[in-house]
Amino acid sequence: MPLYHFSLSPHRSQRSCTLSLFKPISISMARFQRVVANSSLLLTVALLLGFSEAKEILVGGKTDAWKIPSSQSDSLNNWAESARFRIGDFLVWKYDSQKDSVLQVTREAYLSCNTSNPIEEYGDGNTKVKLDRSGAYYFISGAEGHCVKGQKMIVVVLSQRHRYTGISPAPSPAEFEGPAVAPTSAATSLKGSLVVSLGVLLWGLF
Repeated sequence: MPLYHFSLSPHRSQRSCTLSLFKPISISMARFQRVVANSSLLLTVALLLGFSEAKEILVGGKTDAWKIPSSQSDSLNNWAESARFRIGDFLVWKYDSQKDSVLQVTREAYLSCNTSNPIEEYGDGNTKVKLDRSGAYYFISGAEGHCVKGQKMIVVVLSQRHRYTGISPAPSPAEFEGPAVAPTSAATSLKGSLVVSLGVLLWGLF
């Protein structure tokens, strides 16, 4: 009776098993590395957009907002409390330069409506102020008697740390006298579009 002898090369068998075992793992690792790389790209772009984005924000969200409020709910501080201001943004006032002005003042002058020694005074009717630091900015009307009637505003600019943790610093509530979501800008729309596009790119990897 013939005898048949079968032999397998132990080295070849071991190598085949090893390749079979690690090939899927290698593919998975490569895919994982691509996901990590693209996620890092998404985060970097989002951070760069956050640092570079600067908006021109119309005070009160309308051209005739710089005036004596008709009621407590019409106060510009209601708008400023709900808005988010970042370093590099610009505040824009529209008003009649023959009848009014904008004064940037200290906290003490804001509380007492003292117009005699402002930090800055603007009276061109189309005032633009750059927010170049974090913290509180105090503004009052330069027209006689307007500040005591409520034409004043506190703007709080978020620091970089606060803007990414979602914590918004604010002055004491006693400083507020009484508007609404900050107006959107082209920069905000562009940022949203880029983030959505990168999100679609990452989705395609899965």
